[in-house]
Amino acid sequence: MKVLILSITAGQGHHSAAKSISDAFEERGVTVKTVDVYKQIDKNLCDAVNKGYLLSTKHTPKAYRAIYELIDSKTAPSTKYALQNIMGILLAIRFEKFIEEFSPDAIICTHIFAAQIINELKRRGRLLDIPTVGIVTDYTVHPFWEDVTYIEYINIASELLTQRALIKNITQQRICSFGIPIQKKFATKTECCRAREALDIPQNKRTILVMAGSMGYGDMPEIISGILNYDKSFTVLAVCGNNKKLLKKLESKGYGDNVRLFGFTDQISLLMDAADCIVTKPGGLSTSEAMSKKLPMVLVNPIPGQEDRNLEFFLNNGVALAVTKTFTIEEALHFLFCNNSIRLEQIKRQLELLAKPNASADLAEFVLNLKHK
Repeated sequence: MKVLILSITAGQGHHSAAKSISDAFEERGVTVKTVDVYKQIDKNLCDAVNKGYLLSTKHTPKAYRAIYELIDSKTAPSTKYALQNIMGILLAIRFEKFIEEFSPDAIICTHIFAAQIINELKRRGRLLDIPTVGIVTDYTVHPFWEDVTYIEYINIASELLTQRALIKNITQQRICSFGIPIQKKFATKTECCRAREALDIPQNKRTILVMAGSMGYGDMPEIISGILNYDKSFTVLAVCGNNKKLLKKLESKGYGDNVRLFGFTDQISLLMDAADCIVTKPGGLSTSEAMSKKLPMVLVNPIPGQEDRNLEFFLNNGVALAVTKTFTIEEALHFLFCNNSIRLEQIKRQLELLAKPNASADLAEFVLNLKHK
């Protein structure tokens, strides 16, 4: 069996989901090919989309939020003459030959733009015998998923989002709720004491993991200052991702031994195991990993649009606190740790109920069973 996984570079979450799915298929002896669709078609287009996404979310957040809200309010499919559908038509024509050459038995799309291309080919009568699954990588249903009516299955982050999908006119029989695919290592947990030993950090101190996403999004110096203002004895593990400028800025602060700084690292799973809570922006992948580890979350600096929706989901389900202009990081930590062990246990129980650590494996098994029907 051969599976084609299609992603788009717009942040790293979609690629991370694609990698997790690919690993699950390869474990089952399936031949997998993962492709960044826009990079395959035109590298300049790929760079433009990624840079446009990062610039708009980071530097013009109000405008991005307003556009997202406007598009998200739509529930009926767009006309085929809508701009995004015209783009899908043009790109589908250029991508069809590549798909035919690989000849997959199933297609997975981890971004709506990739799903639009496959949807257009299916609308034209192509690929109709190849089952396709679209993966929604946030705790909402992004705009335009209502448009890809030829994609056979849409996988959402939680069954609690089924009503949202139905509102978007995605029919019940097309909805799957395996969860956001995460890597297998996040489905297991190293004992806290062993994780701290491996990282060479104190065993008997509260440990706070601070993450800013792969691009180092948000005001991490302010967050770290707030944590230390609350309790200078806390151990802070600060991950800057690919943001070298941020890492250099933090290194210049001279925090001392109780703040450990990381750039891009493959130790996130171990860092989560060592922590008592995580302070992070509410990205779909990182929060799914934290939930799988049953790690309480303090959420900061949501990217407008989809991460605003993620924040709502986690707050409404009682697994996170949110730092705002009127609710500081100090107050959030106080809520969690000041004589409040019952609250922490409640959060961990709720995290266990919501987490879907086996999403990648469950999705792979589902697709394999489709081909056996």
